[in-house]
Amino acid sequence: MHDWLMALLFFLPAGVANATPVIANKIPLVNKWATPVDFGLSLRGKRLLGDNKTWRGIFTATLLAGVTGWLLYPLVTNDQSRGAVFGLSLLMGFGAMLGDSVESFIKRKRNVPAGHSWFPFDQIDYIIGGLVLVAPFADISAKTLGLIFVTYFTLHLASAYFAYLIGLKDRPI
Repeated sequence: MHDWLMALLFFLPAGVANATPVIANKIPLVNKWATPVDFGLSLRGKRLLGDNKTWRGIFTATLLAGVTGWLLYPLVTNDQSRGAVFGLSLLMGFGAMLGDSVESFIKRKRNVPAGHSWFPFDQIDYIIGGLVLVAPFADISAKTLGLIFVTYFTLHLASAYFAYLIGLKDRPI
């Protein structure tokens, strides 16, 4: 149980980052900032990422990941400074958004329509991105990696369905 809880808490900033863009899009005034990450650019007649990937989403997700790590600090470590945990959490959140953007780029090239699920890649892109960016700075065991993947894959499915039920998303997965 302890290992699972530590994996859950360690990667929670990336989980929060992954959920943030959908919520930020519903906040008045914040939702007005809808500049696409790809600035509308196309490659071979297809948008690089599409209108759903915005700078608003990346900025708010990264910031909330950092704040989440800062708040969790007393629970997850006693051998790093709060500033280091904040920085690592920012990096994890940005990595989650980077993983999501890379997956979105590949999705466009494979002709998967915007807003449609590409199972299981939509569920693991942020996990891979978040872990890749923090790997050089965190000693993560294979067991912890496995726990993070299973936990956050499952949480992604459950939270996506919940967001669908309460009207935040148009599709259940």
